[in-house]
Amino acid sequence: MKLNYKRTILVGFAFFLICAFWQAYDATIPVILTNKYGMSQFWSGVIMALDNILALFMLPLFGALSDRCKSKRGKRTPFIIVGTVIAAVALIALSVVDTIQLNKIQEYTQLDDVTTLERIYDEQADTVLKTPGGREFQLSTEPGMSREKFSQIKVNEIDPVTGKERVTDEYTNYVAPAREACIAKVTDENPGTLIWFIIFLFVILLAMSTFRSPAVALMPDVTVKPLRSKANAVINLMGTAGGIIVLVLGMVFATSAVRNSFMSYLAYYAVIAGLMLVSLFIFLRTVREPEWAKEMEADTIRYGIEEEEEEETEKRKLTSAEKRSLILILLSVALWYFGYNAVTSKYSVYASNVLHIDYNTTMLVAQGAAIVAYLPAGMIASKIGRKKTILAGVAMLAVAFGVASFMSSGSSVIVMNILFALAGIGWATINVNSFPMAVELSSGADVGKYTGYYYTASMAAQTLTPMFSGWLMDNIADTVLFPYAAIFVALAIVTMMLVTHGDNKIESKKGLEAFDIED
Repeated sequence: MKLNYKRTILVGFAFFLICAFWQAYDATIPVILTNKYGMSQFWSGVIMALDNILALFMLPLFGALSDRCKSKRGKRTPFIIVGTVIAAVALIALSVVDTIQLNKIQEYTQLDDVTTLERIYDEQADTVLKTPGGREFQLSTEPGMSREKFSQIKVNEIDPVTGKERVTDEYTNYVAPAREACIAKVTDENPGTLIWFIIFLFVILLAMSTFRSPAVALMPDVTVKPLRSKANAVINLMGTAGGIIVLVLGMVFATSAVRNSFMSYLAYYAVIAGLMLVSLFIFLRTVREPEWAKEMEADTIRYGIEEEEEEETEKRKLTSAEKRSLILILLSVALWYFGYNAVTSKYSVYASNVLHIDYNTTMLVAQGAAIVAYLPAGMIASKIGRKKTILAGVAMLAVAFGVASFMSSGSSVIVMNILFALAGIGWATINVNSFPMAVELSSGADVGKYTGYYYTASMAAQTLTPMFSGWLMDNIADTVLFPYAAIFVALAIVTMMLVTHGDNKIESKKGLEAFDIED
């Protein structure tokens, strides 16, 4: 019994396009909302939570609907086709609205321009503003911050220690908050563009939520239970590859550069939409869902993994202990997503405002480390069990976020990259094994439903954490982000230790067989 890696990779193209989209979404939407609409971190968090609010209802619904789908293309493929096409088209429309808003605020978007800075100072001189560190101030009463001084503030300077260009503290602490307040006023007076932006964003998120559960449920549909951790490693590997490609595109388009704070995303989003559609084309040309699902059912019976009658027509009932474990698994999922998603949804802003580093680079390091870790994480789980492997991953993630709490502007970029590499390995270790633990408790007839349970737990956390972490960043300081994340991830260790069901049967190979790598 060996995993068909080629087949699993082809199935993974659905997850590839999903992760490519979400990487672009998480990296750019918070920046657009704060830079181009002047939103606070809290309200930006509310918008960022829209997809998760939708997912709370849509993922279980469409997971269950796909379970009952009788299309000639299979149970999952029709949802993947429709959702991807709508999302890609709406993404282009969103970029057009973004360009319209950019034209509306152009009198405030010129960097290192004396006239623009004088206009910003005049409009915000007596407004109470707040630095990213949480200190309140007024430009008119701030010591040493005259109109002339403010108008001479530059975005970048040469670091005397490293000799490299960096963002100036004066720009971060004074110009950026004042500029944001001016843009917020424009948005308040002319909210039409924001309304259209949210409408198209809603359409995109609605489309994406219709096929995430079906796309993820496809892997268990075509993979026998003992091989699902390894298959999930490949699926996550494909997803991470999609994320990495988008991060590289972000570096090519320089989306994280302060000089591009007010760039048009039309070309960038067009490339992302094209990437999604190309991935869909490859998926449709290569994946034969009905045929592969039947082969999986035959293999399940042949290897004696389940009784024939239980495989496709009956939904097994959970025992009390299994129900308790399922709840604890889902609670653990919610807790580590509370921590992890707070970082991913706010890190692009945090890296610019607090660390003054390129967020694309550190996220690329995390994704690269995750790619290296995915396959070993699945193999390790087959040796020591999913639960122990997940606990190791959660511990790594908690340590990475905890130490990152002490990093600030001027801290070693190398250390930050090491911490993100550790976080990437930890997240890969968790992600590979947590979903199989949840669907291990299902039967073939209700994999989609259990997939919906899993994503409901994760999306519930991702609904609340952008708003909660954003509120804390607004009312305390931006620097609260990593301590917040570390605490929630650490709590997941406690709940995960109490899980007693959903683990895999540990392999016990002997002799030369122990060195066999399945292909």
